[in-house]
Amino acid sequence: MTRQEIEYQLLTLSLSDQAEIVQTLTKTLSMKGKGISKTADVCGGEACIVGTRIAIWLLVEAQQLGITEAQLLQDYPHITAADLVNAWAYADAHPEEIATAILANNEVA
Repeated sequence: MTRQEIEYQLLTLSLSDQAEIVQTLTKTLSMKGKGISKTADVCGGEACIVGTRIAIWLLVEAQQLGITEAQLLQDYPHITAADLVNAWAYADAHPEEIATAILANNEVA
């Protein structure tokens, strides 16, 4: 079955069934991701994907500049799609922190 066929079938489901599937997929992806951490001596304490020096603000800014998830995964081969899901969830939960970090890091450049 192709992705398009799956997408079509998902769209024919009720909203509650769609929500349940999204929750299941999100939970599955989140469990496979490394998580997000803030460590004082890593990237100045900015939120990063665990075990990396890839700051969440950097990924968000890249996305704002039009870089696709596929390109991010190619550019950072040691992270996964689940890591990006976790990064986007963190950014959604902490929009002011991310905006401030983007602004501060652009002023440095």
